[in-house]
Amino acid sequence: MVKIKMNAKLPIACCLLLTSTLSVEGQRKEIFQKPMSSLEKQVSILMADRGVTKGVALEKIIEMEDLLLEEEEDLLFPADELYGSNWDTRWVDPFRADTTGITFPDSCEIDCSSFIMPINNTLKITSRYGPRRRRMHRGIDLKLQIGDTVYAAFAGKVRIRNTERRGYGKYLVIRHANGLETIYGHLSDWIVETNDIVKAGDPIGLGGNTGRSTGSHLHFETRLLGQAIDPAEIIDFDNGEPYRGLFVFHNVKINGKNSNIYTSSEDQIIFHLVKSGDTLGAIARRYGTTIGELCRLNGLKTTSMLRIGQSIRCGIGKTKNVKPTNATIPVKQATPATPAKSTAANNATSPVYHKIQSGDTLSAIAAKHGTTVSRLCELNAINKTTVLRLGRSLRCS
Repeated sequence: MVKIKMNAKLPIACCLLLTSTLSVEGQRKEIFQKPMSSLEKQVSILMADRGVTKGVALEKIIEMEDLLLEEEEDLLFPADELYGSNWDTRWVDPFRADTTGITFPDSCEIDCSSFIMPINNTLKITSRYGPRRRRMHRGIDLKLQIGDTVYAAFAGKVRIRNTERRGYGKYLVIRHANGLETIYGHLSDWIVETNDIVKAGDPIGLGGNTGRSTGSHLHFETRLLGQAIDPAEIIDFDNGEPYRGLFVFHNVKINGKNSNIYTSSEDQIIFHLVKSGDTLGAIARRYGTTIGELCRLNGLKTTSMLRIGQSIRCGIGKTKNVKPTNATIPVKQATPATPAKSTAANNATSPVYHKIQSGDTLSAIAAKHGTTVSRLCELNAINKTTVLRLGRSLRCS
């Protein structure tokens, strides 16, 4: 009797096991299914129509296939014209030393039109780029759950897959054909390996809470030749797309020499003219940065003596928002400033920032920029009782 009952249940158990296996396999296919690039889609369409217009379609298919081969070669050696043969698989920024042999160009164009949001859930920014708890936060934190799929922002090649217990946790660095490198930190696991080639939107890892992290989120960075760039200056995270397709970055000159620090043509470098009584701590507080960052930007030590009249680089600010004072010296970029009459048109597509000065309140800033305190809090992930730091930039639209 016992044997008969067990044998009777065996087909049912097998069916359940098979159903479960098929379900898991279906989920894996869904996660790992790679989206076709625009060129691949065009080739696929032409292949489907080749019976209708044989001659024309064949020529187009050959042309598209050549372009696909070109695209694949670009991904084998992404941005080789910028980075040369430097393919360091250990350090996020190995480009500071002169031994790398990299020539930092005066300017470069970055095509961001193919950007894909690295997460696929409701967007919530938990921390923005900038000084945070006496340290520089060089990326933007996006809320997700442990196990959520993380996607490649652009097509490229995986340069680093590593673990940093007191920093990024499990993380990836991908170099892209457009010249940028993106970093994905605090992952729970990886899907790709070092030297893997990925396309924009490919799954690359799973969200987590590893490393120096206080909750599950994705730490996302954008870098150019090692220099961190605020992702929110490139990407409109409210709409999940770049502000424009093409960005031009310029190598800032300090004392007539390239600094190997790149800034968008819309940005300007802010310097502070040292006066009697100034200290690194006081300057850092005034401009919303840290002593460590001031030392890095100016090649100083914390014990360096400041000379009256010396120019100290304090950061980067939007040209249209920074109001020069007697102590602030803007350095003009090669690209001419936008005429005043077109400011309204620019504001329609680009965010407007306000740099906090002494005496500013949320109500006064809201009234000045024609918005509300609630909207300011929403845009900057703050609340009505948040203390405003001098030099901090608040997004107003």
